[in-house]
Amino acid sequence: MNILLLSGSTIGSKTRIAMEHCYKQLKQHSPESEITFIDLADYQLQFSDGRHYLDYDGDTAHVTQSIMNADIIMIGSPIFQASIPGTLKNVFDLLPTDGLRDKVISMIITAGSSKHYLVPMIQLKPILTYMKGSVVDDYVFIEEKDYHLKEIVNDDVFLRIDRLIDDTITQYDALQYTKEKEVEKYGF
Repeated sequence: MNILLLSGSTIGSKTRIAMEHCYKQLKQHSPESEITFIDLADYQLQFSDGRHYLDYDGDTAHVTQSIMNADIIMIGSPIFQASIPGTLKNVFDLLPTDGLRDKVISMIITAGSSKHYLVPMIQLKPILTYMKGSVVDDYVFIEEKDYHLKEIVNDDVFLRIDRLIDDTITQYDALQYTKEKEVEKYGF
């Protein structure tokens, strides 16, 4: 199983902190899996200009090919101005329309207040399902009050991340089972 953790912003630290915890938990939960952590703050991506994702080079090629090779993608995203960051939207624009087909996608969202709780369902989930991703229904929402001095201080956040990891892998296993049954039934 190839798991990609994608921290979808070029600024701030809270999303990265949550994704680093998720990475550590995944390493323990699924040591046989290949787990990659990409923080967009560490990359210089080109803006999407309509080319096929394989026609890009450098950091853009690395990020898009990592996404296309993943079986599971756990997306971490802050909410800025009641929306996902433009950097993350650009990543989706770089991919083919069905670029998330047969991939299980889950979300860890950080925000300054509870007012942004529905943004992932209203903005991010429609993009992911349009691109044919199999999106885990629940997601982890972490508020400003759950952090102190660049640390998560709310133990419930850790429990929710652990549950999200379990739900994500369970959904992946179910998707694999369904695909195997289709191959048995239809021969492809």
